[in-house]
Amino acid sequence: MRALRREHAVDTGRIGRRIAYWRDRRGLTQPDFGRLMGQTKRWVQDLEGGKRQQDPRLSVLVRAAEVLRIPPEQLLSDAPPEPAAGSQPPAGALRLADALYRRASQDDVDPLPLGRLRGQLVYCCEAFQACHYEAIARDLPGLILGAERAAHAAPADRTCEASALVSRVYQLGTSYLHKYGQSTAVSAALAADRALSAAERSGDPVQIGAASRRIAKSLVYQHRPEAAVDFATGAARRLSADLSSQGPLGLSTLGMLYPSAALAASSQERTPDRMRAASGFIGEAGEVAQRQGGDLDEDWTMFGPTNVVLHRVDTLTRFEDGWSALEAAAGLPPEAIGGLSRERTAGLHVSKARASLLTRRREQAATELLAAAALAPEELEGRPDTVHLVEDVLRATPQPNSQLRALAARCGLRA
Repeated sequence: MRALRREHAVDTGRIGRRIAYWRDRRGLTQPDFGRLMGQTKRWVQDLEGGKRQQDPRLSVLVRAAEVLRIPPEQLLSDAPPEPAAGSQPPAGALRLADALYRRASQDDVDPLPLGRLRGQLVYCCEAFQACHYEAIARDLPGLILGAERAAHAAPADRTCEASALVSRVYQLGTSYLHKYGQSTAVSAALAADRALSAAERSGDPVQIGAASRRIAKSLVYQHRPEAAVDFATGAARRLSADLSSQGPLGLSTLGMLYPSAALAASSQERTPDRMRAASGFIGEAGEVAQRQGGDLDEDWTMFGPTNVVLHRVDTLTRFEDGWSALEAAAGLPPEAIGGLSRERTAGLHVSKARASLLTRRREQAATELLAAAALAPEELEGRPDTVHLVEDVLRATPQPNSQLRALAARCGLRA
């Protein structure tokens, strides 16, 4: 603390620049940071520009460090910071990223028979829904290379089928890489682009629609949310007739494009227009779910009325409307939740934990996190978004119990 007082006396300008650096690292605008600090945008501008000679006081530095999720001492030094917990992707994700840049040759990978390729793909999709991400990291790099060889070796009358399978393999790779956020965003974008290219070669509207959903999410990670909204809604309009004619499989694919648009809309600063737009996209998904008739798992989407509510909860939480998110989640019957995959159920617990924290229900937030961790440990540990949430809940809890401290430790946090 004495070091903080010495820094306050001699280096206000540098402290302001460090606050600006960490604010940007955390993806916060000046108005966002001001709201969290209980101040105005102008106050933040003055603070970061070194114009507030009487600030930052000790209490301001401590609060800024809490908001930015860094130790207070980090605002006093330009030394490279220790990598934050969850900021580095696991080794398996790096292996998968490396596999995207390899080209299978006849010498190193044999082409997979299409039946075997489909069987391995089913296994990996089941592993994803069960949150067994280590299994995916182990098998998917080889599956990508084998699928490419299979597509090249497929007879002329099966090239469309092979291309559709290749697209689905890349779609799964994209979804897995998206789990680790910005650190794997470039690799995920590459996988998504290859998924769409293979889908278009197949001519299958289901695979084109499913790959388009991954493209839209990749655009969000590239900080292009408006382009993501346009891409998802454009694909839905363009493919609507073809997908609707294919029954539940096509309707599930169509329905999942609208939550992708809602995700993109809710990734931007909250405004009434964006909230209305996102709500409208969720409403469109709900209409498709009604046409489909119930909760199904066509093409591993888990799409149906229940999943639509889950996306509504997630969208409201992203817009920091915690009360409405919890109200929407409370309307889900237990039997509907029981029919979801582990990945979707754990995601619901995480969304409810975020919403609970927004509404200052700290104990409920911790309970939801622990429920998600018990159900699917890999859904929390090692993922930047969830590790940061565990950290936020830990800091908000005056006396964390042993279970929450143990979860924090598994996430690489100091408990």
